[in-house]
Amino acid sequence: MRARIAILTPDPADEAFHIRWRDVFEREAILLRAAGMVAESRSWVEPDGFAGFDLLLPLLVWGYHRAGPQWRAAVAEWEARGLRVANPPSVLLWNADKAYLRRLAERGAPVVPTRYLDRLSEEALHEAAAAFGSERLIAKPQVSALAWQTIRWSPGEPLDGGPIGPAMIQPFLPAIQSEGEISLVYFSGGFSHAIRKRPRPGDFRVQPEYDSLIAPHAPAPDELAAAEAILAAIDEPLLYARVDLVRGRDNAPLLMELELVEPDLYLEFHPGGCPLFADAVARAAR
Repeated sequence: MRARIAILTPDPADEAFHIRWRDVFEREAILLRAAGMVAESRSWVEPDGFAGFDLLLPLLVWGYHRAGPQWRAAVAEWEARGLRVANPPSVLLWNADKAYLRRLAERGAPVVPTRYLDRLSEEALHEAAAAFGSERLIAKPQVSALAWQTIRWSPGEPLDGGPIGPAMIQPFLPAIQSEGEISLVYFSGGFSHAIRKRPRPGDFRVQPEYDSLIAPHAPAPDELAAAEAILAAIDEPLLYARVDLVRGRDNAPLLMELELVEPDLYLEFHPGGCPLFADAVARAAR
């Protein structure tokens, strides 16, 4: 009997339902179907739509960050019902809050310097600028996605559009604009492929929603070493992971974000059809 896979998708009531998730779903589903599996889409907010599935993949739960309590309750319900979910429920909970960067840094992972605060203020930004030795900063919510409520700030500029709840501040690293952000994709611990994402001139956001420039990338040895050190700091088994790196002022690769909930895996940039993705899903569904 063929394994039946549910790829979880946005809440129809959320704005993320109206962006490009369908194209990403089709790329993922085609690979799973070609490997002999049944792949279907189900909204993550469906109360009882997962009966008969061998595996739930929360790869497209875009917008979940705007429904934190509902997300946590849904993950707890899946676990209580004994549904097979990958990545594991524990990962889906802690990785939803970017404060996990502090935990990874404490475990020795190379992480972009970050300050965490309950609420963003101009005073906190000035203090961070002094501590980082940089007057260009990035401020974002601790729970966020797709650059939601994320701003680039310098002294004298307003805080318009910035985070309104628990926030984090990082130095703006010029390599984002000159070299871009490097994303390395792993399946079941094995490296699959990498891409480079550059923002449009004048912007700092690298997501496709902001018309960033995306291309395949052959990772350098230090990028692979950094990604593997980061993944080694995780206790739970991971079916999929996307490690987003940027080079710091000393040119060493640093972790910007570790995407373990709903990353775009950029499967279309894998030169050979991304066999590791289907293999990892098939093993997890057994």
